[in-house]
Amino acid sequence: MKISSLAEVHQVFLSFRGDQLRYSFVSHLLDAFERHGILCFVDKDELRGQNMTNLFVRIKESKIALVIFSTRYAESSWCMDELVMMKKRVDKGKLQVIPIFYKVRATDVRGQTGEFGDKFWELAKTSRGYQIMQWKEALECISNKMGLSLGDKSSEADFIKEIAEEVERVLFEILRKAAKDYQCISFLLDKKRKMYPIFPESKKSWKWSYQFLKCKRSRLKREKTNKV
Repeated sequence: MKISSLAEVHQVFLSFRGDQLRYSFVSHLLDAFERHGILCFVDKDELRGQNMTNLFVRIKESKIALVIFSTRYAESSWCMDELVMMKKRVDKGKLQVIPIFYKVRATDVRGQTGEFGDKFWELAKTSRGYQIMQWKEALECISNKMGLSLGDKSSEADFIKEIAEEVERVLFEILRKAAKDYQCISFLLDKKRKMYPIFPESKKSWKWSYQFLKCKRSRLKREKTNKV
């Protein structure tokens, strides 16, 4: 594991309703991310004509998902399917999600009410029951997390700055934990190599090494018994 590997892929996956926010709020947010050195993936970076599998791969590559809930977010089945994939990654402990409530109430997202709910139920009319259940579970899960909210009379410039700072903070925590885990693993490996010179460098030799040590312990135990 390399600590630098976090910088080799997109650090943040951005999920939002493109027709509503791409050339306004999101474009300014991406400028802020660039100034802060945050690597971010948005669907315009993906080749046109590709299916959603490629977006799911990008989600798996990312350390953080930023979900911008707006009034029209739930009208897109693509946005909702992205959200389901994020929930799966969150449940496995492999992704951190920061919900952003852009001029929409968290309670409306969580309960599919208000203007947000109207768009969701319009989409539900042309969707399958299993899909709707997954979408509702994902909305409840993600909207329940600690996030940031922008009201109708709030400053978008200040809000964008707040988002960038929060993403930086979460990325720092991820890097700090990765560094700590790396140091712990290195320490344990070094300790085992000193205790057992035959401790393998490659994973392929682990099974053989384990069997060798097991046989050695059994032999010593038998010798001790015979002496008694």
